[in-house]
Amino acid sequence: MISEERVVKQQARVGVIGLGYVGLPLAIAFARSGFPVVGFDIDASKIETLNQKRSYISYIPDEEIESLQRQQKFSATADFKTLAHLDAILICVPTPLTERMEPDLRFVENTARVISRYLQKGQLVVLESTTYPGTTEELVLPILQESGLCCRVVTASEAAGSDFYLAYSPERVDPGRKEFKLREIPKVVAGVNPESTRLAVLLYEQVFARVVPVSSTRVAEMSKLLENIYRSVNIALVNELKLLCQRMGIDIWEVIAAAATKPYGFAPFYPGPGLGGHCIPIDPFYLSWKAKEYDFAARFIELAGEVNTAMPYHVAEAIASALTRCQKSVSGARILLLGMAYKKDIDDTRESPGLKIMQLLRERGAQVDYNDPYIPRLPKTRKYDFSSLSSVPITDEALAQYDCVVIVTDHTDYDYARIVQQARLVVDTRNATGAVPTGKEKVVRC
Repeated sequence: MISEERVVKQQARVGVIGLGYVGLPLAIAFARSGFPVVGFDIDASKIETLNQKRSYISYIPDEEIESLQRQQKFSATADFKTLAHLDAILICVPTPLTERMEPDLRFVENTARVISRYLQKGQLVVLESTTYPGTTEELVLPILQESGLCCRVVTASEAAGSDFYLAYSPERVDPGRKEFKLREIPKVVAGVNPESTRLAVLLYEQVFARVVPVSSTRVAEMSKLLENIYRSVNIALVNELKLLCQRMGIDIWEVIAAAATKPYGFAPFYPGPGLGGHCIPIDPFYLSWKAKEYDFAARFIELAGEVNTAMPYHVAEAIASALTRCQKSVSGARILLLGMAYKKDIDDTRESPGLKIMQLLRERGAQVDYNDPYIPRLPKTRKYDFSSLSSVPITDEALAQYDCVVIVTDHTDYDYARIVQQARLVVDTRNATGAVPTGKEKVVRC
C-alpha cells in the first residue's frame, strides 16, 4: 500500500509498464532517485536485452542499466503477476492511430485489464500515455474497477472513500534534446480525486524538480494535446509558406531567420519533409476525433494535420522533378536517402517521414537505399516493413553512384560539403546544405 512515508523515504515499489522511449527513461529516473523499480514489457527482446545489462536506447548507456541492477534498484520482467507487489504502477504504452486516423487505445485498454487482474488495495495507478480528454475516467477507471475495488471520482469537498488511487500525468520526453534533463521538465499531474492527486504529486516530487498539479485528469490530458497541437499547427504553417515561397522565388529559411530577430511575439518553426515521432503526427487527430462527440469540427487542427501529412508526397514529387531536369526517370533511378530517424541525432524511426518517402519512391520503381549512422537496420513498424534493408556506407565512390541523394534528416555527423561535392544531384529537405559554399547548382531544396 502506497503511503506518504514510503514515498518520501523512496521505499515505495514502482512499476513501469511499457519500456519504450518514454517508459525506460522514466523507470531509470525513478531508480536513480532511489526507488526500487520493476519494468514491464510484452516485447521479450527488450526484457532479454535489459536483463543482459544492455540498453537499446542510444542515450541510455549500458553502464547505467548495469549499475542500477547491481544496486537492485531496477529489474525487467514480462511476468505481470509482480504487479500485485507494487505501490505505484505507471502506464507508458503506445497510443497510435488506426488506418482510419482514429484513436487506437488497445494497448491502454489491455494494460488496464492486466492491472485490474492483480490490483491491490492502496495502489496508485498513473496513466502517462498521450490520449484524448476523458480517457483516464471513461476508459481506464471502469476497467480497473472490474477488479472489485473502487475509486471514486470526487471533488475537493468530498471524502474519497477509495480502495485504490488513479491519476494522469502526460509524458514530455523529447528524444535528442540535451539541454533539458528529464527531471528538469515540469511534470503535470492530476488525480480523479484529491487523494489520488496528492499521492501522485508526492511521488513525482521525489524525481522531478517541479510538479504542476491541475484540477482534473481532463485538464492534464488536454494540456499535452495543446502542447503538441501548437507545434503541429505552426509547423504546418511554415510548411505551407515554404510551398508558396518556392513558387514566388523566395528563400523561406531566410524569411524565418529574419522574422526570428523580433524579440517578442514570434517563435521560429521550421519546414521539413513531414512530421515524425509518436506525438505530433498523431495527437491532433486524437482531439479532432473526440471533438466530434461534442458536435464540434476542429477544422484548424485537421487542416494542419492534412498539410503535414502531405509533405512526404511533396518531397517525392520534388525528387521526380529534379531527376527529370537531369533527363532521368524515377523508375529505375538509384536513390540514396540520408537519415531515416524522424529528427536529427537520434535512433527513433517512429512515424518518420523518411519511411513514407521510401515507400513512395519504391512504388514509382526507384531503387532506394538509405544511410543513417544511428540506425544500422530499419525496424519493422506497424505501417512499413523495410527490415531487409541496412544502412549503406557513404564513401565518395558510393555517393557518386547514385542518381540522387536526398537529405531527409539533417544528422550532425554528416559532412554536407563532401556530400554536395561527390553526389550527382542532392535534394535537401532540411536546408542542411544552406551554408555549403560551392556546388549549389546541383542542390534542390524542397
